[in-house]
Amino acid sequence: MTASSDCILRRRNQGTKMNEIKLITLNPGHFHAALVQKEMYPDVSRQAAVYGPLGPDLLEHLGRVVRFNVREESPTAWELDVRCSPRYLDRMLADRPGNVVVIAGRNRAKIDLIHASVQAGFHVLADKPWIIETADLPKLEETLETAERKGLAAYDIMTERYEITSIVQRALVNDDAVFGEMVEGSEDAPAVLMESVHHLMKTVAGVPLRRPPWFFDIREQGEGLTDVGPHLVDLVQWVLFPEQAIDHRIGVRVLNGRRWPTVLSLEEYQRVTGERRFPDVPEASGAKIEYFCNNSVLYRLRGVHVKLTAVWNYEAPPGAGDTHCALFRGTKARVEIRQGAEEGYRPELYVVPEQPGEAVGSALRSRVDSLASEYAGIALEHQGARYHIVVPEVHRVGHEAHFAQVARQFFRFVRGEGGLPACEKPNMLTKYFVTTQGVALSRL
Repeated sequence: MTASSDCILRRRNQGTKMNEIKLITLNPGHFHAALVQKEMYPDVSRQAAVYGPLGPDLLEHLGRVVRFNVREESPTAWELDVRCSPRYLDRMLADRPGNVVVIAGRNRAKIDLIHASVQAGFHVLADKPWIIETADLPKLEETLETAERKGLAAYDIMTERYEITSIVQRALVNDDAVFGEMVEGSEDAPAVLMESVHHLMKTVAGVPLRRPPWFFDIREQGEGLTDVGPHLVDLVQWVLFPEQAIDHRIGVRVLNGRRWPTVLSLEEYQRVTGERRFPDVPEASGAKIEYFCNNSVLYRLRGVHVKLTAVWNYEAPPGAGDTHCALFRGTKARVEIRQGAEEGYRPELYVVPEQPGEAVGSALRSRVDSLASEYAGIALEHQGARYHIVVPEVHRVGHEAHFAQVARQFFRFVRGEGGLPACEKPNMLTKYFVTTQGVALSRL
């Protein structure tokens, strides 16, 4: 230990091969940082650096990567160069031990870490959310413009695009013979409804998850819509307007927002965090904390009324977990994902014709047959007034596996195997405009 109290566990840099990707994890504070390393990748060095202040967040991250390395089935082989310092960003920028920075942790300062990394010439793969306040939207735009100017890949981890039911839903919504035209809906009856329910107590990679105390500070973590909401807004744009750029200044109007807390007792908080006391936040008083992690937002996207809801409950019912529900209303049919008790708490996809007759069913059979050529085994099941899309288990890889799928796509961008689609930058700005504006309106 040096006089500056830096702690360094170092493996000598053996150099980077041409075109080899070397990862740098910066101040990991969320388990998503480790999930990027849940498997190995071709052309990605097994040597990876980790920078952050010495503390529980860093130790939890290292423990997760270690468990990936020592598991019996398909163990990873990461070699970590761990450099602990309160000046972790300055140290990383000076050392430059790799070329791709991975960020998943505290949300309030995340955009500053991303911006500094891009400004210094690093590619960045960062977990959502990149910003949690409307005041940071200009900084987000500047960061994306800098990355574009420097020819760098700066990408947020949108795992839900890789969920098989979302992929098939997108295909069906964009099939005129099945779905018809998208209806506009109204404020009282939105055309798109989406809800995401998460849980504070959960298991990740087979181990009970321990939440850090700052997770319960909404000024640090953000509220439900700014934290989880980017996934929902992203899916709406991705489903309704594939590969189309959306300008939030002219294509979006946020109408209203709502917020409400999940109330935890001290005993429940202790069980989630392992801490004896509540964090020093205004929402904690006496024997409870009001955690404002729940939001809904209503907005118009190119004339289509959309309502999104993000909820954090304390713990899932037995046999259940996080859930995602999504409904899109067309003139010919509704296409919806449900994940309730009827579905065994796993996402299932349904098509409900708006009018009786065989037209939608015939078109749907044809579309599912064509999808089966790409996703083997997908089939159609007629269930009275609705149709169920049967998805084989081989395509249900699970949320944790989606991080590797996102990473593989990102690494292709880094290697220059096709640049980022032109729609990604404006659509990211739109995504964070909706989430931050929704929360701002909910506080009025």
